[in-house]
Amino acid sequence: MLGLAGAAVAAGLVAAGLGLPAVGGTGAAIVAASDELNLNPAELIEPPLAEKTTILDARGRRIAQFYDQYREVVPLDQVAEVMKTAIISIEDSRFYEHGAIDLEGTLRALARNLQSGGVSEGGSSITQQYVKQVLLNAATTREDQEKALEASYGRKLNELRYAMAVEEKYTKDQILEKYLNIAYFGAGANGVQAAAKRFFGVSAARLNLPQAATLAAAVQLPTSTDPEGGRENRARLLERRNVVLDRMAELGKITTAKAAKAKTAKLGYKGVPQPGGCEASPYPYFCLYVYNEVLNDPSFGKTRALRERSLKRDGLTIKTTLDPRMQAAAEQGIGDWVGPTDNAVAAQALVEPGTGKIKAMAASRKYGNSARRREISYNIVADTHHGGIGGFQAGSTFKTFTLLTALKQGMKADDGFTVGNSYRAPDYAAFTDCAGGQVGDPTHPVTNDEGSPGFKTLRTGTWGSVNTFFMELERRVGLCETVQTAQSLGIKRADGKKLQEYETFTLGINEMDPVTVATAYAALGARGTYCAPLAITQVTGRDGKPTDYRPKCRQALEPQVADATADILSGVFTQGTMSSVGGIGRDAAGKTGTNDDQSSAWFAGFTPDLAGAVSIGDPRGAIAHKLNNVTIGGRYYSAVFGATVPGPIWRDTMIAALRGVEPTAFTPMNSERFDGCGRYCAPLPPVTEEEPDDTATDPTEPVEDSTEPEPDPVVLQ
Repeated sequence: MLGLAGAAVAAGLVAAGLGLPAVGGTGAAIVAASDELNLNPAELIEPPLAEKTTILDARGRRIAQFYDQYREVVPLDQVAEVMKTAIISIEDSRFYEHGAIDLEGTLRALARNLQSGGVSEGGSSITQQYVKQVLLNAATTREDQEKALEASYGRKLNELRYAMAVEEKYTKDQILEKYLNIAYFGAGANGVQAAAKRFFGVSAARLNLPQAATLAAAVQLPTSTDPEGGRENRARLLERRNVVLDRMAELGKITTAKAAKAKTAKLGYKGVPQPGGCEASPYPYFCLYVYNEVLNDPSFGKTRALRERSLKRDGLTIKTTLDPRMQAAAEQGIGDWVGPTDNAVAAQALVEPGTGKIKAMAASRKYGNSARRREISYNIVADTHHGGIGGFQAGSTFKTFTLLTALKQGMKADDGFTVGNSYRAPDYAAFTDCAGGQVGDPTHPVTNDEGSPGFKTLRTGTWGSVNTFFMELERRVGLCETVQTAQSLGIKRADGKKLQEYETFTLGINEMDPVTVATAYAALGARGTYCAPLAITQVTGRDGKPTDYRPKCRQALEPQVADATADILSGVFTQGTMSSVGGIGRDAAGKTGTNDDQSSAWFAGFTPDLAGAVSIGDPRGAIAHKLNNVTIGGRYYSAVFGATVPGPIWRDTMIAALRGVEPTAFTPMNSERFDGCGRYCAPLPPVTEEEPDDTATDPTEPVEDSTEPEPDPVVLQ
């Protein structure tokens, strides 16, 4: 009697859900039970499906993708008819004939469940299955996930309430489309489009009969039939596929002959990789930069966690600035000079003047976590804000900021003064940082690594990269003023800490990254217009609406000051430290940089069309592992300077990257304003430490204190 009563109530629920009339005494009991249980439609909250985000290069080609669930939502008209037929045949053959629930199927399942004493057969309609998948996908905790899957009449009742509302809200085709896009097929594929690509390497629109039957077979038991699970799983999937084919023939959807022929086909699973994350990108360092740009941008979410969720679930299409041709040039330029397993690592960034667009980011080591393969697990081309860890001291590339400051203050190209081979601050008050602190240290000598002592001008001091000249030049124009010039061009430490403002600032004591340095030099190529580094140009949401990201630029330098700087720095190629390396066949300017005892080396240069910066150093620790007596790229070097390896990398890269680009000439220097000399024309006789001149009144000369022992010199170039 209890079993009969239970069956009557359950049947009553079904009847009420379908809106069937109550008949006789049993009908009255059914209606009463329905009223008591409040079996009315309940609105289903349908969060947007998790979709993969795609990263594109400047030409619109995919370079990376991010996802929690690999899925591509497609409209129903982009799904093969045979796929629709197969899934309906095996999952809900009366889908277009019944309402929220299939009465026949549910009663059949109910009878079996009552016999077993539990829920052993579902009998769910496609609409109910869609509801279950929505609840499962919306679950944020394990408890919610288990609740969405529990085998209970309570869950089935809730599903029915939601299904009734779904049937009222959507057409049958809309429900089928939603189901096909949310269903999990196994092998990490969510939705029919991802499954078609993962299983067979085709789109959902091109599925054939055996393939469609296979995917329809996978839906009910996606774990035990997951082809990635091994031979037994594949055998179960094949067996289940044949059941689908038989059911399609039984329903008259295909002929028996077609079913028999399709059953002879092999499983055909290809397991097409659908890699995600920067590890799988052909351009991992640029990918890391974009990834961190999103995580740092509040427009993608209020918190970092929400931004990452958006990146992996919101189905964004992110177009970037990366130029594949220039990227190839950067990779080749590095690869010709530095090997992937060398202790020293070269890194390079290319930036477009006037926009700040990052065109390329490359390094000699592969990105990854394998110590055996000597991979690097961080972004060595960028700062900590974009996945880096600290960078290398930029060396004499920072002398450019002192040169700029001198020109801003009215000095001319041939202004100069006499310097010795060693320099000491005249007193402790000789240099003042931007906080007003006195940082000059007369006990701390700086010597020249390259360049001879004597009378040096802005031109010759720069071409020879004379340390003692730039120390005195910085003293004259001001340490803080030099720091401020650098900051106006976006200079900040790669580790995110405050810039070190000591008298050796001009010698590049701060750790930098190639993106930041390249962007600063790009401003010179743009006649003083500084544009912040730009990696993302457009983001399109799942609604198809694009949001454009435009360059953020400002006039950081007077154009004529930038022109004069470019004129002087162009001589580095013809008469300076890069003369042995040579130019690139068009207007170009730049500066070498070598740090104390070759702990690291740089070259930064620019044209009006493209700028780039190259660093090289040992990531095990640049100070402990200097670039002396080393083999790099199969070549032995007793010492590595800026023009030894970084310079040639930059030259080769720029020649290839700019091939086919019409050359743009530098704007000539304003001769009337900057040519010749002004305040500092007359050479002063040099004063050496061996012949101290106690009567000298010029504070530029090094002074030897005979009462103190000679400290070890600091040598930077």
